[in-house]
Amino acid sequence: MNEPTRPRGIGAAARVTALASSVMDLHVRIALQEMDREKRRLISGGVFLAMGGVLMLFALLAIEIVLAILMKNSLNWEFELILMSIALVNIALAGVSLRVGGYLAKGPYLPETLEGISKTTKAVLGK
Repeated sequence: MNEPTRPRGIGAAARVTALASSVMDLHVRIALQEMDREKRRLISGGVFLAMGGVLMLFALLAIEIVLAILMKNSLNWEFELILMSIALVNIALAGVSLRVGGYLAKGPYLPETLEGISKTTKAVLGK
């Protein structure tokens, strides 16, 4: 009968809350570690994608040179006409690619993402 008059449920609730808080802290620590690992993976993936893109650009340039030589030999076109036709095909393909890429990149972004993109753009452009 000398026990305090507080209800028994509050002590149990405090223990459950402390346990949930501890579990959440553990999950946050694990998530931060995974994020560091994923960041390294994404950066290295971006480096390899950029390298592949540059090599693909060189391959495209070589194919266009070979195509121009073949067009010159087989069709007897002037180099100006050959270069103009290749440039028009490149512009058309670039326009389609930009249109599709713009459509795919459109979407809702988190404010943190937009802020990060803004900071990166300012750092790259030097503003």
